[in-house]
Amino acid sequence: MSALLPTPFQDCQALVEEALFTACRLELLALKPGNVHIHAEGHGMSVAQFLDSAAAIAPILATPGCRVGEAILRAVAATRDVAGCNTNLGIVLLLAPLAAAALCREKDEPLRMRLARVLDTLSVADAADAFAAIRLALPAGLGGAAQHDVAEAPRVDLRAAMAAAADRDLIARQYVTAFADVFTFGVARGRSALRRGASPAEAASAIHLGFMALHPDTHIARKHGAAVAEQVREQAFRLERRLAVDPVFGGTASGRQDGAARRLLAFDRALKRRGLNPGTSADLTVACLFVLRLAGELPAGPWPPEDIRRSLFKPTIARDAQCLRSTRLWSAKLWWATATKSLTSISSSVRAAAPPRPPSARP
Repeated sequence: MSALLPTPFQDCQALVEEALFTACRLELLALKPGNVHIHAEGHGMSVAQFLDSAAAIAPILATPGCRVGEAILRAVAATRDVAGCNTNLGIVLLLAPLAAAALCREKDEPLRMRLARVLDTLSVADAADAFAAIRLALPAGLGGAAQHDVAEAPRVDLRAAMAAAADRDLIARQYVTAFADVFTFGVARGRSALRRGASPAEAASAIHLGFMALHPDTHIARKHGAAVAEQVREQAFRLERRLAVDPVFGGTASGRQDGAARRLLAFDRALKRRGLNPGTSADLTVACLFVLRLAGELPAGPWPPEDIRRSLFKPTIARDAQCLRSTRLWSAKLWWATATKSLTSISSSVRAAAPPRPPSARP
């Protein structure tokens, strides 16, 4: 597949919007232990809510010229309107600067270099909007902070405020390190899995489990404490080593693929029984998938066929219709951008892309 970016932002707004939606949607196809996905919902949230949220935030984050903080606040507000709860605060905090970097004019610069410039220009106004978004989302286990508490008006720019929380929050740390965990670990891990023949959903699973095994998940740590987060990290590390020969991580035997899915689902059930949600690992996974999609290494692909979706979850009629409308909208926008701008490389990559298939969910 050819890379979608870089191109001038006038030409790629629809492509960035599609990449945002694709990343959020593909993450839901992946077996992510402890998190919401099409194989098992949980934590009082549904796949339909996450799809609605993705459809709401994609056009906002892909708006050229919008400040990062403004985009964060608007996206969180739109999510509350369609989902009624916090489904994607971490995702929005990560994708907002990434999308702003993708929309920059300087088409010859690598994405991460553009991202560094975006992070360098964050302002106090961006911090004020981001703080307001966090208060609106009401993330679980937020608590208070001795410095730059989100309940107060910020006195520093958004990057400086994130730096104060970088030692206890992996998402904040990305702002300080120019998304080092995303680019040097997650994207590289997903790219390696894809090159070894993993499907997009399997690559997303590999990224997610890799983050769980690498760092204690800070969402778990906020809600349940550092000791529990470290225990989950150790469990993820042991499972990752056990799955090292399976197709998700580079194996080839189809029988072992079923075994990997069973072990991931068993870990998923164990975490959900304890109310443990590695949400930060899932948020970082979405950011990695967005970067891989921009690089042309993941297909757009439609949502799985209707019969598969309905066998996995049961959204309301209204939400189901909205999800289907959203999918058609991104397809139409991508087709229009391709036809009117003669983006032949993008057109060929989209035509050649096969729909991502979730790994087997049989127990």
